[in-house]
Amino acid sequence: MYQKGRAWIELNMEHLKHNIRQFRRLLPAGCALMPAVKANAYGHGAALVSKALQEQGIKSFCVASAAEGIELRRAGISGEILVLGYTHPRQFGELAAYRLTQTVVDASYARELQQDGRYFTVHVGIDTGMHRLGERWDNLDEIVKIFQTPNLHVAGIYSHLCVSDMAGEKAQEYTLEQIHHFEYVAEELHRRGFHGFKCHLQGSYGILNYSELCFDYARAGIALYGILSGKSDQVNAAVELKPVLSLKARVESVKMLYQGESAGYGLTYSAERDRRIGILSIGYADGVPRNLSNRGLVLCNGKIAPVIGRICMDQMLVDLSGAGSVKAGDEAVLIGKSGELEIRAEDMAQWAGTISNEILSRMGERLERVAVN
Repeated sequence: MYQKGRAWIELNMEHLKHNIRQFRRLLPAGCALMPAVKANAYGHGAALVSKALQEQGIKSFCVASAAEGIELRRAGISGEILVLGYTHPRQFGELAAYRLTQTVVDASYARELQQDGRYFTVHVGIDTGMHRLGERWDNLDEIVKIFQTPNLHVAGIYSHLCVSDMAGEKAQEYTLEQIHHFEYVAEELHRRGFHGFKCHLQGSYGILNYSELCFDYARAGIALYGILSGKSDQVNAAVELKPVLSLKARVESVKMLYQGESAGYGLTYSAERDRRIGILSIGYADGVPRNLSNRGLVLCNGKIAPVIGRICMDQMLVDLSGAGSVKAGDEAVLIGKSGELEIRAEDMAQWAGTISNEILSRMGERLERVAVN
């Protein structure tokens, strides 16, 4: 057991390596992993995870912002770092100073980069149907103008599949339409004499459900960490993914809550009989969803301990009556294994009415990230 801290995250690096191998097995020859380490590597710790990925031969990374890219550079990450989101013109100097590859979010943004005058390496975002960032796929003349911008080195083009996680004929048809639009843009650019740029389209579900696609990069995100967005999600690929992250907290105190007494803010929980309760040193400021008040579960000593009362900013209460001889200083598992039982991020997400991406990416900075194995 980790001997320090009030609440912490344990990262199983052997599971991360295993997941890398699983994805590499799925991808066609010539397609490299470009892991998404945005949002602090989905809460896992961007610097820690990226160093481990770099040790496994990963040479390209995706982040959401220039600030995230700068963090990786300062941590010693030497490969290509693609900023997927918007960077304000006042930060253009940082793109150059830290050798970050910027997404051209549309044609007007390319003109802003041109007006800056510095030399930038960029990937061009192509909107193939999600209608988020990117120049529309059918605005080919504008895309060509981006390629012709004197101070921009266009190293790649990419798009994003918006329903690749969904089953059903309609979703599959839309995904195939997006793929067709993207391939059309790449082919037209080649036909017009532009060569040497990389192409990438698939995120986690694009890889797991459309692994036959053959592009230069695949942007594995949530699934690289051994997690799917939803508990009921089904994927086409025969792949075994192992969760990397466990979330644990210290049992600060154990006490009795007697029949008829109430506990927590708002006194929303009342004991129908005598209960042995534990106070855990973790709360919503650490990323535990407050809407799990009176309905979430944690594990202690390999047993289930229901959440009681409202989750606080820094603490939460659990019912230890059925969890054996738990004492102050013991660990409670909010995500991960305890004995024969396991709570996955998908479970917590389902209880909270959201997706595991949100659960993991909201993990707070107060949580120390500890590499194990």
